[in-house]
Amino acid sequence: QVQLVESGGGLVQPGGSLRLSCAGSGFTFRNEAMRWYRQAPRKEREFVAVITGVGGRTNYADSVKGRFTISRDNGKRMVYLQMTNLKPEDTAVYYCNFMDTYSSYNYWGQGTQVTVSS
Repeated sequence: QVQLVESGGGLVQPGGSLRLSCAGSGFTFRNEAMRWYRQAPRKEREFVAVITGVGGRTNYADSVKGRFTISRDNGKRMVYLQMTNLKPEDTAVYYCNFMDTYSSYNYWGQGTQVTVSS
């Protein structure tokens, strides 16, 4: 079955960096665009970044442009989110996501907590 498993979250000081990882299984990973979303307390889940399956084109939310970098390794079936210059407002649970090309069903990981605080 389809699985997305995130890791790499934690507590970091403002200005620090973290790299999140997401391992995908149970689907044709290289064909799917992969996304990161986040959800802060008492807020709706919001888009963070996307990377296409073919070509590896990327796009980012304005709030993270220039600070976050999404990448993927199709051989390892992994997608990453490198986060730098972290701010307290980046505090959230970060989720890995893809929408199945054929069914349009959205798959989500369990999430990983990122806390930016001094």
